[in-house]
Amino acid sequence: MNKNLFTKDFTLVVLGQIISLFGNAAIRFALPLYLLNMTGSSALYGTVTACAFIPAILLSPVGGIVADRVNKRNIMVILDFFTAAVILGFSLLMDRVNLLVLLTVTLMLLYGIAGAYQPSVQASIPALVDQEQFMAANSIINTISSFAALIGPVLGGVLYSAYGLRPVLWVCMICFALSAVMEIFIQIPFERRQVQGGIWRTAKMDFADSIRFIRKEKPVIGKALLVICGINLFLAAMIMVALPYLVTEVLDLPGAQANRLYGFAEGALAAGGLAGGISAGVFADRLAVGKAGNLVIICALSVFPMGASLALSSSGMLNYVIITVCCFAVMVCSTIFTVQMMSFVQTETPQDFIGKVIAVIFTVSMCAQPVGNTLYGILFELCKGIEFAVILFSGLVSLILAVSTRSIFKGLSTE
Repeated sequence: MNKNLFTKDFTLVVLGQIISLFGNAAIRFALPLYLLNMTGSSALYGTVTACAFIPAILLSPVGGIVADRVNKRNIMVILDFFTAAVILGFSLLMDRVNLLVLLTVTLMLLYGIAGAYQPSVQASIPALVDQEQFMAANSIINTISSFAALIGPVLGGVLYSAYGLRPVLWVCMICFALSAVMEIFIQIPFERRQVQGGIWRTAKMDFADSIRFIRKEKPVIGKALLVICGINLFLAAMIMVALPYLVTEVLDLPGAQANRLYGFAEGALAAGGLAGGISAGVFADRLAVGKAGNLVIICALSVFPMGASLALSSSGMLNYVIITVCCFAVMVCSTIFTVQMMSFVQTETPQDFIGKVIAVIFTVSMCAQPVGNTLYGILFELCKGIEFAVILFSGLVSLILAVSTRSIFKGLSTE
């Protein structure tokens, strides 16, 4: 295997990710915001985004199983072309059918595609780089994801505020089509494995094997996954629902300006991911995986200034700045944590079923997201005027969970 990290194939994967994830970030920004602008309901927003996560949860294990048995390049190409077709279909139907149903179905398709897509990307890394380069390669992929997520919402917010939803749809469709064409030229080492007993029996056996590996051979990964589920339920879901709702519906900001500022806030989230990804790469040798629990504690602590600001200040712009800065800090730490966990899993998992294990991790960690989205959508609806109480609740529960389970992450360096 080539010792140079930026081989032609890995570089094409990176470039494809830049373009594809830019479109992904922009479309995931624009469609829920359009719904929120049309309805003003946090409960409806939370319910629709929760429904969108269900296909991602169901298709992640399928994506992992397929990634181990089908050329990963073909998976990326087909799914990017299919995403472009989904966006085209939405743009043609948005004025002809019930918007709520169309938007819900479209988001479910987009999240489902992403759930099946990401295991292929992550599973391709061990096939393209040496083991000692896993941390650096994961850092680059996460940095690219954060960079695309930084540019996507910012440009999407400006474009959406100035011209509406349709131009955003066309730009995103072009991004996915271009990424698919570029990925055709990637060559990923692949050895076809025989399917025994039919595809469904094979899928069941593969899924059972990955669960058995996590539970029996590397149980510390399973324990860490339970903690991650709790953090997704009480912290990540809160930020996902709170950020658009607070900025566009609660803070004292003009409507058009609020949409642009929400785009900038999403950009700040992505900038935090970018900073975290770069930090994980630069300081890879100094980041002990056993201390990853401390990063989760910092994420939880970063929530409290948001709640305090909303409780004590009526200034829309001041609250906006504090919320944005705190979300930036959460993203820096959570991205470093993600890179550490993914590198650990890739190092400890055999090559022949790494896709399945990564898919199970994605699936289990996402299970809490729809429940959390629905929960916080309802809580913000019930707590109008005292939204700070919901945020402080999120921070307190997340902090208790992070502190009480910190010993689990220490086990990653010893088991």
